[in-house]
Amino acid sequence: MIGIIMGSKSDMEVMQAAGAILDKLGVAYDVEIASAHRQPEKVSAFARNAARKYKCIIAGAGKAAHLPGVIAGQTTLPVIGVPIKTSDLGGLDSLLSIVQMPSGVPVATVAINGAQNAGLLAAQIVALTDPQVAQAVADYKEALKA
Repeated sequence: MIGIIMGSKSDMEVMQAAGAILDKLGVAYDVEIASAHRQPEKVSAFARNAARKYKCIIAGAGKAAHLPGVIAGQTTLPVIGVPIKTSDLGGLDSLLSIVQMPSGVPVATVAINGAQNAGLLAAQIVALTDPQVAQAVADYKEALKA
């Protein structure tokens, strides 16, 4: 149901938190690695075909962090951007690259390294049309109160 994509293997350490929360909530997902700069054709194909397979996309990227925006520009699905912390500017470069999208190309953006919240937000989007996921999200949120 959810497509998780990241720009490089090194992003997996952060992005696995999105998969972990989706696993906990019983939401299916796939993981892809494709750089918006080094593999633009692969990213474009992923984005153009995503609606056939997914309800939402989580895209993690660091530094210039174009991946979420490139995908959002080629699909009508909701895209959640995860800015990855970088050694250069601590992830602020990633955050600003993802959040500063032009009108008409929205990318919901979570905190730097906020992949867990991206996974939860994706599950909440799926929950709008899936009662089982809605219950899992409600149970998860209730457990946070304890």
